[in-house]
Amino acid sequence: MMAKVLLVTGHPRPDSLTSQLVRHARERLTAQGHAVDLLDLAAEGFDPRMTPADEPDWADPEKTYSPEVQEHMRRVAAADAIVVVFPLWWFGLPALLKGWIDRVWNHGFAYGGRDSLLDRTRVLWLGLVSYDREQFAELGWEETVTRVLDRGISQFCGIAPERVAVRYVYDSLKVGEGAFAVLESALDELGPGLRD
Repeated sequence: MMAKVLLVTGHPRPDSLTSQLVRHARERLTAQGHAVDLLDLAAEGFDPRMTPADEPDWADPEKTYSPEVQEHMRRVAAADAIVVVFPLWWFGLPALLKGWIDRVWNHGFAYGGRDSLLDRTRVLWLGLVSYDREQFAELGWEETVTRVLDRGISQFCGIAPERVAVRYVYDSLKVGEGAFAVLESALDELGPGLRD
């Protein structure tokens, strides 16, 4: 079954390992017959700064957000699966990607509305980490970052735990071709149809 996949990234350098993985993911998913919507936040010039137009109004889940955010909401809502590939900077999402979550995964759309619009969506978070796996775990960052992405964002927005995967490319400054094996394995976890 063909699925619609929103492939999200935001690395400023098109020659980065992050960008290479995104291109590989797009090629693989397209070859499998899925429709891929590539959302390169840097290339599209997305502004991550919160404005009054997009600030949540807790009293009004029907608030109309800016046209730019509404278009991004449309792309998120159309996806059967969302694959986010990003470098881990300061133990979190890069500002561009965090701002996208802040502005687009908003009150009344991704959470706080009558129905969860994302409850049938699958999400894969693939973070590139400069630490090796043992260091990352020993320092407590694997648990912390995974909790934010899995529970703090995905599950908070109504996505069931079994539909969320958080994976890491460890030792990203030296891993080389091994990064593509991690990506392939993570994409396999999404399942052949991506949507039940």
